[in-house]
Amino acid sequence: MITVKNMVRAAGITAAATVALGLFSTGAANADTFIPLPGGHISKTLSDGTVVDIRMVGESANINPSMGSTPAHRNAWVSGSAQVTVSGGGDGKIFPGYTVGCQVNIAGGGASTEGAADSAGAAVGLGGGSLTLGPGQTRSFYVLDLEMADDYGNESHKTRNAFQGGSGSVTWADETIGLSGCGGYAQARSFVSVEVETDNVISWVTLWGQPFSLG
Repeated sequence: MITVKNMVRAAGITAAATVALGLFSTGAANADTFIPLPGGHISKTLSDGTVVDIRMVGESANINPSMGSTPAHRNAWVSGSAQVTVSGGGDGKIFPGYTVGCQVNIAGGGASTEGAADSAGAAVGLGGGSLTLGPGQTRSFYVLDLEMADDYGNESHKTRNAFQGGSGSVTWADETIGLSGCGGYAQARSFVSVEVETDNVISWVTLWGQPFSLG
């Protein structure tokens, strides 16, 4: 579930729910593990003096280590909230997402500050859904899929929440990360990329969350 501030919300998606701390089980042989995550904070001053402040709060992951009953399948449900302020009432766009890696250290990221990209440098995918990764591979995806009409009245999909007046936010709950094909260890981590536009500069700032194991 996804909610956005100062923007239309994704069709058919309602306000985010709060997940309680603990362990959840659908049976003794198939226990889900709830992982509270610390979120993060970054503040950056742009070349024209504009200050961009990004916070990730309420971040968590609920891990099922073996969907499909094989070690090569994992499933996770991730939640969090990105909160952005821009000094001087500047405008911006928020692009929240996740990077997933198979048998690779993703502590350094996997998406650039110019927007997220997969290991081959291609644009990230839309929404979590199902990812297939082999050893040494990473892939990133955006959380948002906002449906709206374009300038000609046709349906379009946006991966960002645009905001005005110096602040905006995006909150999501139980976004799915489904991973198959990875026989070794797998990790994921959140990111929030923000594009800021002022009278003098257009810049990207990215906040990375803490990596967590998918099992």
